[in-house]
Amino acid sequence: MAKQKEEHCSFCMRNRIQVNLLITGQEGNICDFCVEEASKIIQTELHHKKRGSLEKELKLLRPSEIKKHLDQYIIGQDEAKKTIAVAVYNHYKRLLHNTSIKEDDVEIEKSNIILVGETGTGKTLLARTIARILNVPFCIADATVLTEAGYVGEDVESVLSRLLQAADFDVQAAERGIVFIDEIDKIARKGDNPSITRDVSGEGVQQGLLKLLEGSTISVPPYGGRKHPEQKMINVNTQNILFICGGAFEGIERIISERMNKQTIGFKTPASKQKINKENLLQYIVPQDLKNFGLIPELVGRLPVVTHLNPLDAQALKRILTEPKNAIMKQYHKLFKLDGKELIIEEDVLDFIVEKAIEYKLGARGLRSICEAIMNDLMFESPETDSKEIRVTLSYAKDKLEKSKFSNKAA
Repeated sequence: MAKQKEEHCSFCMRNRIQVNLLITGQEGNICDFCVEEASKIIQTELHHKKRGSLEKELKLLRPSEIKKHLDQYIIGQDEAKKTIAVAVYNHYKRLLHNTSIKEDDVEIEKSNIILVGETGTGKTLLARTIARILNVPFCIADATVLTEAGYVGEDVESVLSRLLQAADFDVQAAERGIVFIDEIDKIARKGDNPSITRDVSGEGVQQGLLKLLEGSTISVPPYGGRKHPEQKMINVNTQNILFICGGAFEGIERIISERMNKQTIGFKTPASKQKINKENLLQYIVPQDLKNFGLIPELVGRLPVVTHLNPLDAQALKRILTEPKNAIMKQYHKLFKLDGKELIIEEDVLDFIVEKAIEYKLGARGLRSICEAIMNDLMFESPETDSKEIRVTLSYAKDKLEKSKFSNKAA
């Protein structure tokens, strides 16, 4: 009788006795040691390929370069720009350098951002400009329509549905996108004791947002809407999605003021001698103020980067009208130029528009509304006129604004 040939691994030549497991095939065998080594090689190669494609798609800039780009579109707000530039740079640097094969025990966590500022100061514009610079999927979600799961309204997962749609349902692209959650202050806890009544559009939503901000795999309905058992879900990992939350937090100045005016009994400390700018208390905001306003501590902890936007003064509003790449006045000049007309706006007209924007307390958004009220008749009539020059004077601007809906608003 012929001796049976001893089975061994085709890669390392170990026999069955020397290994824990030997997987046999038609043409060869492989042991558990070689399977483990092959798995490490595959993971390494896939990581290098994935990182290479990510580096090609992701336009990573240094913080100073990010701020320089932001300066082209947003006037002022230097502190907020620097804070966001650093947070975004660190986030995407973490994306490029974090690997599934740990080289050391240090794992960089993401830094979600919360922006606090009055309406019209540029919170949404900052987030949208950052996404455009980095060439990543971006979406805006409104926190006011979100409710606790099981109630009428939208679940928190609908936020990711918008991001998926912005990424053309490319899950891999969506998982490194940016989500801007606006009106985050509107989901503040209504009372100090959460156990008295259900707060389905306040604390309930905050609890639902925790899993998104922290980083976990979420089952997302691809086209939004309510979940139902028969609906096909898409799994999205939020670990590498950067969340930027923004809100006006109206009334938080009182909380900041109360905190800063507290003094210890006895001699004044050196810190108490610091002069406080009462015109802009938001610059002193700390996470504790957000907690006192009504955000739960768990949510505040998942938004470690807190920054503020300064109120816009007359000088800043005037620069917004004329300086950015997509400035309102540049847009009007372009519109008239397409009709072969040259638009001339006198300097005192700009001052008048700024004055009215401050009077109506509309922020930068109000500038466009006032300009539309002044320019509407001109844009209606100019295509039919032979004149190549269109001039806007102060008397014309005042006359048009008085006849518009703004005159009723002022009254």
